[in-house]
Amino acid sequence: MDAVILAAGLGTRLRPHTQSTPKPLLPVQGRPILDLIIGALPPSVDRLFVVTHYLREQVGAYLAAQRHVASASEVIQEIPRGTGHAIQCCLNHLRSEQVLVLNGDDLFGANDIARLAEGDSAILCHPVDTPEKFGIVFTNADSTVEKLVEKPSINGTHLANTGAYLLPLEVLRQPLVLSPRGEYEITDFVNMAIARGPVRAVRAQFWHPIGTQEAWDAAQLLDLAACKG
Repeated sequence: MDAVILAAGLGTRLRPHTQSTPKPLLPVQGRPILDLIIGALPPSVDRLFVVTHYLREQVGAYLAAQRHVASASEVIQEIPRGTGHAIQCCLNHLRSEQVLVLNGDDLFGANDIARLAEGDSAILCHPVDTPEKFGIVFTNADSTVEKLVEKPSINGTHLANTGAYLLPLEVLRQPLVLSPRGEYEITDFVNMAIARGPVRAVRAQFWHPIGTQEAWDAAQLLDLAACKG
């Protein structure tokens, strides 16, 4: 199976730390975030593509030294145009029928990613109590995805989109249109997959997004056994 990790962002909310280090390489308990993510990939992943842009030389040097995946390559996103565009940059390299796609700045559980990678189209979800801060996954009675809604104004506990997906290559080859914020969005691929057939909502047991200084500090105290590797 092919996997794509999106690691091209600027990490502006973690400045000044990201002025000299790309966010995916910030250390968590002595290991780069990216190393923990790659270490959580299932054995079925034999080819990895990491999309880079900001301070990409550092990410490329890390990939050349990593030993988790037999084949790990850098794909350069010359002009950042969104997460959907980042995947499009990889299309000439992808060949597996289903492609695993992960954000490059979140910590994931290895068992969760393994369940995500089994079967057909899926999205990894995790309960949150602040749905207004996340993309929220609404499900049908059979635990398939009904729709995604970005930062809805609702109360209570809901399933957040963790930024980990299993999507058909056939869907990833479809053209995208610019979103209202002027980017090509990965969630449009998810909506295309939903329109074509069932998309599983896989509930994660472990997920820690690192978007702020507070979240990065908290990661230093986590039990990372779930990440393995």
